[in-house]
Amino acid sequence: MLFILALIPVIGLILFIYFNDKKEKEPFGLLVALFFAGMSTVVSAVLLETAGIFILDLITPTETTILGAILSATMVVAPAEEMGKFLILRIFTWKNRHFNYSYDAIVYAVFISLGFAALENISYVSDYGLLTAIIRMLTAVPGHACYGVFMGFFYSKAKYAVLTNKKGKCALHFLLSIFVPVITHGIYDAILMAGEASGENLLTGISFILWIFYVTALFIVSFIIVFKSSRNDYCIVTLPGEAAQAGQAAQPVPVQVVYRPAVAGSWTCSCGAENNLNFCFKCGKQRSFSYTWTCPRCGSLSAYNFCGNCGTPRPAAPAPAYVPPGYQNYPNIR
Repeated sequence: MLFILALIPVIGLILFIYFNDKKEKEPFGLLVALFFAGMSTVVSAVLLETAGIFILDLITPTETTILGAILSATMVVAPAEEMGKFLILRIFTWKNRHFNYSYDAIVYAVFISLGFAALENISYVSDYGLLTAIIRMLTAVPGHACYGVFMGFFYSKAKYAVLTNKKGKCALHFLLSIFVPVITHGIYDAILMAGEASGENLLTGISFILWIFYVTALFIVSFIIVFKSSRNDYCIVTLPGEAAQAGQAAQPVPVQVVYRPAVAGSWTCSCGAENNLNFCFKCGKQRSFSYTWTCPRCGSLSAYNFCGNCGTPRPAAPAPAYVPPGYQNYPNIR
């Protein structure tokens, strides 16, 4: 019974994230691998936390002082858990051919986070019982999903930046994909651990109220990110044979493509499958594009009717120049 209660919130959040991936579902095998790889990070987290708290105890007691509890949460526990998740995300997905939509990164990061949360939750529920299962169902497990949402959101932006040769932005978003989950996770744990370490009912009560407000804000921001990222999901593709700049040799150029079925339409792959997406569901071949344009607002090379970077509509094609009747018969006339 407790085992089922420990997994119910994990399963619910997995389904929520998965079904919000409306453009192109990720392979089942990849998602299962990420989930179990996330479970494996519990081991590295325990080892790093044990070593970190041992070192920190030499400076200040981590269980009996508020400062020690805050340092333990922000400098040891949160980095140990989130860094392990990020490492799995980077190894498994960065060069994976299925990572072709912006929302994919959120799916990957949340599946890894929920793999970690599932094993951690089973351990807590087995040790502390029904009340812990109910509390963690509403707080800790969704909290891990939130950290995954933040990680995936910035990780996706890092992927887009590297494909568009913006190395500075890539480095920035890589750092944010690590530090934002670490900071939000650290604050969550610090509020709880500081209240417990204080030993005073008043401070513990204040800590609990502050924690409730923080958890609520965390969930609201995460839901907004998920819904907006799902609604504005876009595909990153490479059009071979295009020149990066005028006068240079032809080479692949990353192109932002907003997936809009009414604009994109259907196409028949060389394998014979009829598709609506930008990649063939049967063989994975990329849709061929016959027209690209450079966004006048941000300079991104785009396809279809909207810029995938800033959303600017494609400029109207210029009207053909007026040619007087008979002029085409005398091309040398100026």
